[in-house]
Amino acid sequence: MTEPAPGRQSALCIENKDCEDLQKRKIYVVIPAKEASKEGYLRVIDEAGEDYLYPASYFIIMELSAEAQKALRAAS
Repeated sequence: MTEPAPGRQSALCIENKDCEDLQKRKIYVVIPAKEASKEGYLRVIDEAGEDYLYPASYFIIMELSAEAQKALRAAS
């Protein structure tokens, strides 16, 4: 099994209510934002290519291997 990439988090979108820049079942890069997470939000890079705060309940945090992250970057 490949080890998770250190320091990088990804999140699977499971809800996009009223959020045009999110797609369900898509994996997004999470940007660390301690204050936002205390308030129940995640900062992710959305479909517009911008980092934005979304409700944390819209995502499931995932640990992807460095190999999987590389493949996702190549696919975009």
